[in-house]
Amino acid sequence: QVQLVESGGGLVQPGGSLRLSCAASGSTSDYYSMGWFRQVPGKEREFVAVISWSGEDIRYADSVKGRFTISRDNAKNTVYLQMNRVKHEDTAVYRCAVGNDLSRVATHYDYWGQGTQVTVSS
Repeated sequence: QVQLVESGGGLVQPGGSLRLSCAASGSTSDYYSMGWFRQVPGKEREFVAVISWSGEDIRYADSVKGRFTISRDNAKNTVYLQMNRVKHEDTAVYRCAVGNDLSRVATHYDYWGQGTQVTVSS
């Protein structure tokens, strides 16, 4: 089993920055990647970014490419999502999950965190 705990969400103004963290514990070595997804009420879970545990492979959704950066700290078993130049449409609950590939499909991921709310508003 894997336990994932997200943190770092909050209220941020448009154009501002925020850094999300996802602390992992348990059998993380059984998985290849860690992904970030986001969801707003009434909509499907949306892929944001994914990184392999080695850090060599990274993918981004087109909507965040150039603004968000995913990274990881092996020593802390933590993955980060640096969010820059945020927009109103970035408002969502952000959740991390472990997976076996670099898929953009939520059903390809196994364990999920509870999520952290990000609200972009002036």
